[in-house]
Amino acid sequence: MKAALSMILAVAFILTFSMAHAEDTLNGAGASFPAPVYQAWAYDYNKATGIKLNYQSIGSGGGVRQITSRVVDFGASDDPTTPAQLKKDNLLQFPAVMGGVVTVVNIAGVRPGQMKLDSEAVCKVYLGEIKFWDDAKIKGMNPGVSLPHQEITTVHRSDGSGTNAIFTNYLSDTCVEFKTKVGEGKSVAWPVGIGGKGNEGVANYVKQTPNSIGYVEFAYAKLNNLTYTQLKNKAGNFVEPTFESFEDAAATGDFDAKKDFYAWINNTSGKHAWPIAGATFILLARDKKESNIKTVKFYEWAFKNGDAKAKELLYVALPKALKDKIRAYWKQHGLQ
Repeated sequence: MKAALSMILAVAFILTFSMAHAEDTLNGAGASFPAPVYQAWAYDYNKATGIKLNYQSIGSGGGVRQITSRVVDFGASDDPTTPAQLKKDNLLQFPAVMGGVVTVVNIAGVRPGQMKLDSEAVCKVYLGEIKFWDDAKIKGMNPGVSLPHQEITTVHRSDGSGTNAIFTNYLSDTCVEFKTKVGEGKSVAWPVGIGGKGNEGVANYVKQTPNSIGYVEFAYAKLNNLTYTQLKNKAGNFVEPTFESFEDAAATGDFDAKKDFYAWINNTSGKHAWPIAGATFILLARDKKESNIKTVKFYEWAFKNGDAKAKELLYVALPKALKDKIRAYWKQHGLQ
């Protein structure tokens, strides 16, 4: 009898411990791009609150699938989900952090930020129509820069990625010919060039290939000391990729809470906005209100306390005005 009672008490203790442990843990999955900052925030949040956050870096598509099937507390995706799809899957969506895609080159004698390009030039280079660096179109934007009569090697992502989606959305939005011939998405059929896997693969190919051009996330350009270019933005200004120019893109992006923040922030109208930028998004299941409230508490803590850590890791924190829009969205849905 005593043995049976002891067994019952032991099982009850294990179940109670497991339930308490589950209540103190959040589980998320999705995009690999924001994983380092989410994990750093999770570490600091755990120290501050005792609540753990486990984040699986499985890619944007996996994150959407896992939240749609209600496997995790939240999903994460670099590709914004359309309002129609959110309604179909009974999901909510808000942005959490930003990054940018930077055009980088390897041309002897050209320094970081010295070369200027516009969307038409980038488009024609990636279509294979501009073949040499001393093409009249490029030389006209770069008086005083010594450009060689050397054939351009374009480098692109060989794998499906959010970076591809952002870059091809930018080119499709600004160049009708690119939209018609190549289109946009995580994976496209590039007409010319060589492919590298991941941002690391593209960065390595550009570093190793003279007279090449590629596109990588901002952090990879900075960490690998790549020669980034200036780009002409929608306002007609040549800008460099900086925290400030990404923040200007976010501030002037069309983030509308009525559309669940569905927005591309390429080619926004800000005077100093970098023209190739993107947010990464959090997805919540409308029918999981309890875990949604816990997830929102985490991101509210991150919005208040995580900007410095984001910048340290070369991410761009959301501007205050956008954070306030998101807070109003949370309240509207009874999550704060």
